[in-house]
Amino acid sequence: MKIKNIKEYLTEEQIEKRIRELGAQISETYGEEPVCLICILKGSVFFTCELAKRITSPVELEFMSVSSYGAGTSSSGVVRIVNDLGTSIEGKNVLVIEDIIDSGRTLSYLLENLKTRNPKSLRLCTLLDKPDRRVVEVPVDFVGFEIPDEFVVGYGLDYDQKYRNLPYIGYVEIEE
Repeated sequence: MKIKNIKEYLTEEQIEKRIRELGAQISETYGEEPVCLICILKGSVFFTCELAKRITSPVELEFMSVSSYGAGTSSSGVVRIVNDLGTSIEGKNVLVIEDIIDSGRTLSYLLENLKTRNPKSLRLCTLLDKPDRRVVEVPVDFVGFEIPDEFVVGYGLDYDQKYRNLPYIGYVEIEE
């Protein structure tokens, strides 16, 4: 696959506005209770950092790396934890932060895994939700944007580890 063009879909300003709104919703949900944000690497790091700055509840940051993609544009269906949490989440309010949810396989596996660690609460926040691709239903508590079934890059999302640093989210146009 060769990328012909990237067409801007969500501007930096639209993303920042929505992140402020999500931060307010999350702050209202947790109030003064601490919340442990679990950033799913690598894609959600940009989103997690910006979101954390807009949450008024006490925040703790943890990182996990979970994979179901190779170098292609669709999920392989095989989920594996590449890097696990560094600390226990037992008894904590946990908010998993994801960049995009499409098939739901990765998040379903991850949420089931995290439930076994006995958090006080377990919720999910995603910047992008692609419900047309859903194979496994997952409970998404906070959604930035619902998008159609198009391959997107930017703001942390990549194609073969490239384009994460774009300040916007764009549709990928493939060269035939």
